[in-house]
Amino acid sequence: MVIAVVVIALVFDYTNGFHDAANAIATSVSTRALTPRIALAMAAVLNFVGALLGVGVAQTIQGIIKIGEVTTSGDEHDRIHALTIVVAALVGAIVWNLITWYFGIPSSSSHALIGGIVGAGIASATTVEWTTLVDKVAIPMVISPLIGFLGAFLFMTAIMWVFRKANQHKVNRGFRLAQTVSAAGMSLGHGLQDAQKTMGVIVLALVAGGYSDGEDVPLWVIVAAALAIAAGTYSGGWRIMRTLGRKIIDLDPPRGFAAEGVAATVLYVMAMGLHAPVSTTHTITSAIMGSGATRRFSAVRWGVARGIVVAWIVTIPAAALVSILTYFGLAAVIPGN
Repeated sequence: MVIAVVVIALVFDYTNGFHDAANAIATSVSTRALTPRIALAMAAVLNFVGALLGVGVAQTIQGIIKIGEVTTSGDEHDRIHALTIVVAALVGAIVWNLITWYFGIPSSSSHALIGGIVGAGIASATTVEWTTLVDKVAIPMVISPLIGFLGAFLFMTAIMWVFRKANQHKVNRGFRLAQTVSAAGMSLGHGLQDAQKTMGVIVLALVAGGYSDGEDVPLWVIVAAALAIAAGTYSGGWRIMRTLGRKIIDLDPPRGFAAEGVAATVLYVMAMGLHAPVSTTHTITSAIMGSGATRRFSAVRWGVARGIVVAWIVTIPAAALVSILTYFGLAAVIPGN
């Protein structure tokens, strides 16, 4: 059963890749800095590389619930119960990812996974580490979009001032080239953040199955998660790409570069400095809004932005609800629950 749960976790990782592929490349594609296929190939490779750069976020994810307390007896039934909890968490995240992908809504795969874990923990009466959830997850997830918006607004304002007398055609051409670098930075940050979340869930499954004490992340888990998210990214995220790249605001290369540069920086600091699993979707979307607002606030299509924010708010409880229903459904048919 452990192998089946690991496979489901990698399926989530794959859906995370194609769901969030747009995060890294939408702005570069919309400004024609990169073609879609080249952008996706670059994003997939750098997602893989980013996933190999650390495990701090993975350790935070696995610390949200105390799955080990379910298996303290070492009884086989307890292990099956613990694995059922992990499966329920993953199903909650996967179902919400697929719903939002189908409708082209750039919701957060991170929020979906965390909602799934919390929902499964509550349904199974497993201890949820609320302090970790608030300090390492909730606060950074609220702060990161605010930093993304303000940082991109200020960065773009500085760019406008520095290049205020320059030829705009040359400026756009230069920033279109620069976006290759900023898009690469976003792709690396996406892998660094999101692949690690799947690593954390796989470690939860290994602990549940009695194959790990949860102290470290095995190398094979790191590589498997890196490959899964890279494959998912290469398969594309065209629906959400249109929302991020065109529906929020018509981006030009300088604004695209500002949004990507700031968002990538936020992802690195949160992952490597704070080990906080923040949302790449929230961060880049907020940065796009911030850079776009420098043109004029009315240039941002706030109606679209409002719908995205609503999806952000709904994601955790929606994924948690699916997870709770899945847990009770599985518990009714699987022996030992």
